[in-house]
Amino acid sequence: MKRTPSFGGNRMGMHRYHRTGSGGVASIRIFFIALLFFLGISFALSILYHAGWLASPFGRLSWLEPQNLGMMSTDGDSFDSITLDNEDIRLERVLKAASMRDKTVILTTLNAAWANPGSVIDLFMESFRSGETTHHLLNHLVIVSLDMKAYKRCMAIHAHCFALITEGVDFSGEKSFMSKGYLRMMWRRVNFFRVVLRKGYSFIFSDADIMWFRNPFPYFHPDADFQIACDHFTGDSSDLRNIANGGFGYVRSNNRTIEFYKFWYTSQLNYPGFHDQHVLNFIKHDEFITDIGVDMRFLSTTYFGGICEPSQYFEKVCTMHANCCIGLKSKIHDLKVILEDWRYYRSLPPSLKKASAFSWRVPQNCR
Repeated sequence: MKRTPSFGGNRMGMHRYHRTGSGGVASIRIFFIALLFFLGISFALSILYHAGWLASPFGRLSWLEPQNLGMMSTDGDSFDSITLDNEDIRLERVLKAASMRDKTVILTTLNAAWANPGSVIDLFMESFRSGETTHHLLNHLVIVSLDMKAYKRCMAIHAHCFALITEGVDFSGEKSFMSKGYLRMMWRRVNFFRVVLRKGYSFIFSDADIMWFRNPFPYFHPDADFQIACDHFTGDSSDLRNIANGGFGYVRSNNRTIEFYKFWYTSQLNYPGFHDQHVLNFIKHDEFITDIGVDMRFLSTTYFGGICEPSQYFEKVCTMHANCCIGLKSKIHDLKVILEDWRYYRSLPPSLKKASAFSWRVPQNCR
């Protein structure tokens, strides 16, 4: 006798079929979500690779490639964690606003310790206003602030401010020379400069404890890629025995300088515990510098002097640096003396300027 399936059996069968069908749809949905996620990650990695952020000729050193930079929006009250694209847009906007016609900018860095009223940044800005043919250069100066307080002060006194932070590191206080905080701040700066070069901008970098008295452009070497000031100058701009000082330099944006800054930054692994200036004085002899073809020149202390080796010619000096000086109070004191000496020189009639022999009254507290 043929048995007819019961109604209940049909319900169970239909229920089993329905569950199986739903599972198949869910599996397909999960598969497509996973596929889209994989494609998204692959696309992002491809962009980073071709942008040079994951690729490195140094192999195992590629983890030292530039990290995502944090910055503060010009209309915000706190540092924001933003995407790389937003950072690039904001950095490009600041650089473009400050740029000269040939895409050159002037950069200095600032933290809270140097940002207080009457501190280093005020003396730095005043030197531009007191110099010969230097006031207009403030239009091309970008102050790179390393903390919130420095950024707020910059926004109060200057038009072109960029906030650069390092996650988990507080750069706001005075950093003792060669302390861990000091070293991280110096290497962060080198890394940032390479980002600027990769964006196609040439730059003069100047520490804020440098007084500007004349437009330096006429005194640069016309064809050099990388030019840097010295604590001691031998008299020959190509002599590798010159003792470079990383506080002042002029760098043209090209493939050679980009590779050079990459090599400089990654070389910190080979010289742990040294700051960027020491490492530069080590690697300037490396054959890699010759291989990439960087034309490196050293700037004469006649034009770009400092407390280490002051310029002897008031009629020629472009900048004076409070180098060979440890301690913020000592720097501020001697920078004020340098500025007073310059103002006195400028106040003299032309006949006395030529006839008189001047010398700087520093070092005093910077002994």
